[in-house]
Amino acid sequence: MVTVGIIGAGRIGRVHTQSIRTQVPEAVIKTIADPFMNEKTEAWAKENGIANVTTNYKDILNDPEIDAVLICSSTDTHSPISVEAIKAGKHVFCEKPIDHDITKIQEVITALNENPVKYQVGFNRRFDHNFQAVKKAVDAGKIGEKHIIKITSRDPEPPAPEYVKVSGGIFLDMTIHDFDMVRYLAGCDATEVYVAAANLVDPAIGEAGDVDTAIITLEMEDGSLAVIDNSRKAVYGYDQRAEVFGSKGMVSTGNDSATKAVIANEEGITSEKPLYFFLERYMDAYANEVKAFIHAIETDTDTPLGVDDGLKPVLMGLAAKKSLEEHRPVKISEVLA
Repeated sequence: MVTVGIIGAGRIGRVHTQSIRTQVPEAVIKTIADPFMNEKTEAWAKENGIANVTTNYKDILNDPEIDAVLICSSTDTHSPISVEAIKAGKHVFCEKPIDHDITKIQEVITALNENPVKYQVGFNRRFDHNFQAVKKAVDAGKIGEKHIIKITSRDPEPPAPEYVKVSGGIFLDMTIHDFDMVRYLAGCDATEVYVAAANLVDPAIGEAGDVDTAIITLEMEDGSLAVIDNSRKAVYGYDQRAEVFGSKGMVSTGNDSATKAVIANEEGITSEKPLYFFLERYMDAYANEVKAFIHAIETDTDTPLGVDDGLKPVLMGLAAKKSLEEHRPVKISEVLA
């Protein structure tokens, strides 16, 4: 049994609490920390069997009974708390992104080199049954040599402008999941990124300094090409699709819906809209990624997504931002330099 502490009692902290409590019997949550802990949150924690609540995450790091921590706090705290937790000898599951600053991610890498604990980054889509099926087909050689990877990722509604201002922008907030998915399906890294983007959904997003609609083209190390299309608003729901085309064929996956029922009558042929948003679509994936983290601890094996997997999508996101600003293709090596 692995004893864990959760840092952050917001939306994603509650998601992981629920998934551990209901789907990860190998783990038990001892403590949850949040600087904004109040009576309502404390009552919720008690209802979910969490024995201890605190406003100070250091209480978790200083507890010798806690083996691992899940960092579910605000993005700006991910890398510093990661470093502290690693130095405290705790295994760490860190929500994406580790940081928007490469030098701060490097500090996490340095801490891990000095303190070899388990470290996993929360790119949950790799644990979705649809994308895993695509990956399995590609790895089995079903579509031959990879030529084109296409990913569609569109949210059902745009975020608030206040969130946009602190999010790091669409490429480091939303597309970062798609950058990870491209690496996952391609089995290699990107070498060059080119972006065409616009503000077509909400003028307030543009006023906040961001775009809401983008097409990203990537060249991959193996010579294949990838295309990502993003929108902050798809009126029909959460649009999450992927396709890999190759020399021997193609594998693709569509959206999940509540049922697969299709009505065909004189009015036409209709089916249900996709599941509304990421909580509906990816709850099982959230549980599966934590299961993998706990398994790595129990078996003393590598986590499926290490710190390097947290760094690479950030590099791609920074290259995308540079490409948009300078209206040109940008090599990943430029960002590293």
